[in-house]
Amino acid sequence: QVDRYLYHMRLSDDVLLDVMARFQAEMVKGLGRDTNPTATVKMLPTFVRSLPDGSEKGDFLAVDLGGSQFRAHQVKVCDDGKQSSQLESKFYPTPKEVIQGNGAELFDYVAECLLDFMETKNLKHKKLPLGFTFSFPCKQTKLEEGVLLGWTKHFKVRGVQDTDVVTSLRKALQKHKASFVPAEDLDVLALVNDTVGTMMTCGYDDPRCEVGLIIGTGTNACYMEDMRHIDLVEGDEGRMCINTEWGAFGDDGALDDLRTEFDRELDLGSLNPGKQLFEKMISSLYLGELVRLILLKMTKEGLLFNGKVSTALLTKGKIEMKHVSAMEKYKEGLSNTKEILTELNLCPSEEDCIAVQHVCTIVSFRSANLCAAALAAILTRLRENKKLLRMRTTVGIDGGLYKTHPQYPKRLHKVVRRLVPNCDVRFLLSVSGSGKGAAMVTAVAYRLAAQRKQIDAALAPFLLSLDALREVKNKMRTELEYGLKRETQANASVKMLPTYVYGTPDGTEKGKFLALDLGGTNFRVLLVKIKSGRRRSVQMYNKIFAIPLEIMQGTGEELFDHIVQCIADFLEYMGIKGARLPLGFTFSFPCRQASIDKGTLVGWTKGFKATDCEGEDVVDMLREAIRRRNEFDLDIVAVVNDTVGTMMTCGYEDPNCEIGLIAGTGSNVCYMEDMKNIEIVEGNEGKMCINTEWGGFGDNGCIDNIRTKYDKEVDEGSLNPGKQRYEKMTSGMYLGEIVRQILIDLTKQGLLFRGQISESLRKRGIFETKFLSQIESDRLALLQVRRILQQLGLDSTCEDSIIVKEVCGAVSKRAAQLCGAGLAAIVEKKRENRGVEHLQITVGVDGTLYKLHPHFSRILRETVKELAPQCDVTFMLSEDGSGKGAALITAVAKRLHNVGQK
Repeated sequence: QVDRYLYHMRLSDDVLLDVMARFQAEMVKGLGRDTNPTATVKMLPTFVRSLPDGSEKGDFLAVDLGGSQFRAHQVKVCDDGKQSSQLESKFYPTPKEVIQGNGAELFDYVAECLLDFMETKNLKHKKLPLGFTFSFPCKQTKLEEGVLLGWTKHFKVRGVQDTDVVTSLRKALQKHKASFVPAEDLDVLALVNDTVGTMMTCGYDDPRCEVGLIIGTGTNACYMEDMRHIDLVEGDEGRMCINTEWGAFGDDGALDDLRTEFDRELDLGSLNPGKQLFEKMISSLYLGELVRLILLKMTKEGLLFNGKVSTALLTKGKIEMKHVSAMEKYKEGLSNTKEILTELNLCPSEEDCIAVQHVCTIVSFRSANLCAAALAAILTRLRENKKLLRMRTTVGIDGGLYKTHPQYPKRLHKVVRRLVPNCDVRFLLSVSGSGKGAAMVTAVAYRLAAQRKQIDAALAPFLLSLDALREVKNKMRTELEYGLKRETQANASVKMLPTYVYGTPDGTEKGKFLALDLGGTNFRVLLVKIKSGRRRSVQMYNKIFAIPLEIMQGTGEELFDHIVQCIADFLEYMGIKGARLPLGFTFSFPCRQASIDKGTLVGWTKGFKATDCEGEDVVDMLREAIRRRNEFDLDIVAVVNDTVGTMMTCGYEDPNCEIGLIAGTGSNVCYMEDMKNIEIVEGNEGKMCINTEWGGFGDNGCIDNIRTKYDKEVDEGSLNPGKQRYEKMTSGMYLGEIVRQILIDLTKQGLLFRGQISESLRKRGIFETKFLSQIESDRLALLQVRRILQQLGLDSTCEDSIIVKEVCGAVSKRAAQLCGAGLAAIVEKKRENRGVEHLQITVGVDGTLYKLHPHFSRILRETVKELAPQCDVTFMLSEDGSGKGAALITAVAKRLHNVGQK
């Protein structure tokens, strides 16, 4: 009979899945900037950005307003290796005249209670951070501020709605300054909802806890949402706890098909008709009343108590949740039910007791079902945010209904697990979530503020002011001049090497050319066919060969024999072994040239260490290796630097290109200099390309003022300590290593990876520059950043990932700015050479850092514009400067040679 009567309160799994989908839609609506105003589930940002990580410590005060009693707490958080906390509390009544009076009286009362508590605990003269648990819907714009949206739970205080409750508490504390010495020192660091407090308390004991749930007098849930989904708050990095305020779900009619006549009657008789409809279906404040309305109607229809309606059944609030819980204690049979009904002046038969017990079960079961459906929606959202097929998580839970009802927890767990079978959920009961939780939020805020200070201090040396960058530009200019002058060139840190390339392509180049490209861990051989005239084109065929580490760091003879072996394989592969083709050799290491086909290696860079090469002519070494093999002959026309090749490739497309820049594994620039300025080469007519080899800038100590301790560590651990200092601050080969050094330092300070330096973090070179590019990508969510770090063997939290991203950003931004300052010196020199007020010039660029890093190229361009405002610089991406460029230089050299002969 009861089942038939309450048929609409029994919800199938299909109905619950539908409720779950409706709630998910409401969450999305609440998170959107445009849809939030009309959303019933307000999804309020709490500005709680981090869960406890176990390193919190100190003494904290907390006040807790929101239930039937006001509470003051002192929380001691210990970082003694055992991660423990102690809580001391005092309870104060909340008289009706206070909770239904005016705002000034309420906050005066709170301040008085807090001062009494501090007096009792002998804390009056201690400066302690204060957390304020305020369990009502508030709109927050920061952690220590909250504007009350509306009262719930029988509170009806005048003059508080739409005002900041923290300001009101601060004013009340100020009033008591005289009796309380450091009132101005006692500051509210965090305003917290009890739901958030519950999550934080449980999060201290279980790091997996990222959902808080209250099922008591009121009901609510909060969870950690990805910042990229929260339109109401600026920024995309990290996560923030969202207070769903789910009690209002259905206020727009979304649950009308599930609400019964009893729900409607209960709502009409409440303090806030039409509001908090979901809460009225599931919280303990209303379930007793719901049971009373059902029993009243059933009695009136003669289904219970022989149709006799007692005064108790007619009195609102007479049946409370404690009665419902007691009647559902099945182990005690019907005795509790009989006793309670008799106290209500009803004369129940055994059948009446069974029926009433069944009504209680259906009402509380529906509450657990609806709560489970909304919670399942939150868990699904969390799992989808993390892009996991299966998720393990913990829900921190508090509230009288959950704690005291004999069947409720079991029912809730069972339904949640049925609705989200791909989530392994642990339910953790909170101990004093609202009080201890506020202290935890305050402790986390305190920790984050201290961490922020330390992180800022570590990264401060990477933040270069405009004046510092101007100084770098001016010093670079000075070093360029030193490198060009005969008397200072020998000691100059920027070597300014002549390349004997006297011109850029003019479009008449043609023929077949071979190009070799040696500059990294791979070696390439290319056949390049250049056509001139109207059908001007460049066709390329190439093959890549690896250079093993033992050859890179073996003898010179072994290295060049390996190169010739690769050439032989390529000629065989292309079927051109018999042809004596002109060859351009891209050799991307510092060379002193006496002519275009003579290049003496100044010193190895980029990890090469082959013996008996430095001080030798690399063209001669190549010729000797070809002779030793005695299989083919080649006409070696030009030895070329990849930077020059880059300029030539772009010069083929744009005659205005007179600068080449490499920003990749290494860093270098070349440009066309007036012959009259190059004192180390005879002749004053025309121009010649100068390979600056600017990586050595600063080797004389001129930029020591901007080098950090991390730069020094990277330099000391490198293959060539004290050399290529500018390159070590700007090139891809070293940026990852700088990041690694910073991460080690921050980990030692306990700011990262729980203070544990993993084996992988100790490995030099683990942090490749490609990881910097991936981590800094705007399209990459923090979850993917965590995955990259996990690939590197670094088990990171969400907060760790944010810090790592920030470190990468600081290092790569400085690299781009330093590179831009150097380039500004070059374009300014070009402008002065031409004697013009305003210069238009193109820079040919190559290198993975410039091409693949998400922000490097933009910051570089912005820096050049800022430091050389009279130069209009176009950046042109080079297509294969080291291969195609080498062939073009060979073609230009052949053309100029033929002109010279004629």
